[in-house]
Amino acid sequence: MIGYVFFSIALSICAWILALWLNRKFKHEVFNPLVIATIVIIAVIYSLKIDYKDYKVGGDFIAFFLGPSTVVLAVPLYKQVGLVKKYFKAIIIGIVAGSLTAILTVIALSKIMFLSETLEMSIIPRSITTPIGIELSKSLNGIPSITVVAIILSGIIGMLCCDVIFKLFGINNPVAKGVAIGTSSHALGTTKALKKGEIEGSMSGLSIAIAGIVTSIIVAVASFFI
Repeated sequence: MIGYVFFSIALSICAWILALWLNRKFKHEVFNPLVIATIVIIAVIYSLKIDYKDYKVGGDFIAFFLGPSTVVLAVPLYKQVGLVKKYFKAIIIGIVAGSLTAILTVIALSKIMFLSETLEMSIIPRSITTPIGIELSKSLNGIPSITVVAIILSGIIGMLCCDVIFKLFGINNPVAKGVAIGTSSHALGTTKALKKGEIEGSMSGLSIAIAGIVTSIIVAVASFFI
């Protein structure tokens, strides 16, 4: 068991280093470090015929720091407190609308595609940050591993499509861009927002936290009435 712990941690770190190197070399969003690292890890454990549960023993040690690491996003947010106060009402309305839309979209598409209730519940938290999404998935009797995949895909799609959407709808306000990215694409999207500017990054970081809370409240209220 101890051997798997050290192997998993070493594999995760090496895969991440390789992914960062590829990202810096090719400088394209397609080479997202998280995606590349995930592919490398899957390829290694599959080729070595290692059970995922054995890998997860060590992977959980790294996952433990996922939640605390998001606190770092508070730094740029602190510098933009004035903007938060100025646009507070618009920010809250935007996040609530985005969170509600994300949930309703999943429910509608699940019905259209005849997905099972378990799969539907697993995908509902797709637009919020991973730590909250996993816990919400568990409370809905979903499958956390599927939730994580849905969250990653939402983040990647948001990163790749945000510029096109902003241009298509003429969205130029940095606050609006940050709120949109953070609400729909969580931490992965926030990395893109930070590249756009400090305001976009700050608003995106704020939106991650609030969107997670709002989504949890909406789901809890809906579950009470269903």
